[in-house]
Amino acid sequence: MTVTPTPVANPPRKTKRRNNAGAEQEKPHVIITIIMGIIAVAWLFPLVGLLITSLRSKADVDATGWWTVFLNPFGQDWTVQAFGDAWDALDAGTTFWNSAAVTIPATVLPVMIAAMAAYAFTFLQFRGKEIYFAVILGLMVVPIQIAVIPILQLFVWFGNATGIPIIGQYPAAWIVHATFAMPLAIYILRNYMSTLPNSLIEAARVDGASHFQIFWRLAVPMSVPALASFAIFQFLWVWNDFFVAYLFIQSGPNQVLQQGLYSLLGQYGQGWQRVAAGSFIVLVVPLLIFFLLQRFFVRGLTAGAVK
Repeated sequence: MTVTPTPVANPPRKTKRRNNAGAEQEKPHVIITIIMGIIAVAWLFPLVGLLITSLRSKADVDATGWWTVFLNPFGQDWTVQAFGDAWDALDAGTTFWNSAAVTIPATVLPVMIAAMAAYAFTFLQFRGKEIYFAVILGLMVVPIQIAVIPILQLFVWFGNATGIPIIGQYPAAWIVHATFAMPLAIYILRNYMSTLPNSLIEAARVDGASHFQIFWRLAVPMSVPALASFAIFQFLWVWNDFFVAYLFIQSGPNQVLQQGLYSLLGQYGQGWQRVAAGSFIVLVVPLLIFFLLQRFFVRGLTAGAVK
């Protein structure tokens, strides 16, 4: 006896329906995207004006505002002469290396010292640890401007007492930048190291590893994102700084790019197009550093925030 199989009807297809709750959940994402887009455009707006100013002739810059080019873009006298003038006036071949000589040590020193301090605050037990950490957090709110005069007086006294001049030399900027960057560096690195597995540190101690070995062989390699994020932050801050360089390095053979950029304006403010062009020359290195290492920047700053 042959049994004919009964054909099975195709199961009904499940149609995706967007309920009201799903639509309401997507609305905030759209609003946030629009708000972030507006903020991004607002931040780029001055940069666009800077670029337009750098590409205009001096006569056009003195005659009309940069925003007027949108009304008549083809009636402008576009030129790149300001970039050549700015490069020569900046003495970029010298001031670039001066900026590097200030920025690199002023970035490496606080990262190294803060990493050791963060390790101590995270994995060591000593009396008054929380009080010391609270004091360091309190120092984050102290602006550099209120400490300028005491620091200058200290450097002058040290130079007179030892015969070793500090003001006008690179170490003056290294000390100031590293000192005021330390509280934030310790805070960021301590938060990150607190997310490291404590069992791994304890296992290394059981195996006989010293704190020095644990720090260099375990804590530092696992904290690379946080170290890199603060290094980027500090590098951008020091490279773009004018205040500390103006006070502690001053003008002379050691002046940095930012000091040369200020001199492009001229005595009567007649060199805006050269300042705009010089600003883009100065921005090249920070932009390259940020775009190459931005993944470490975001990852390092957010790690440990919601432990």
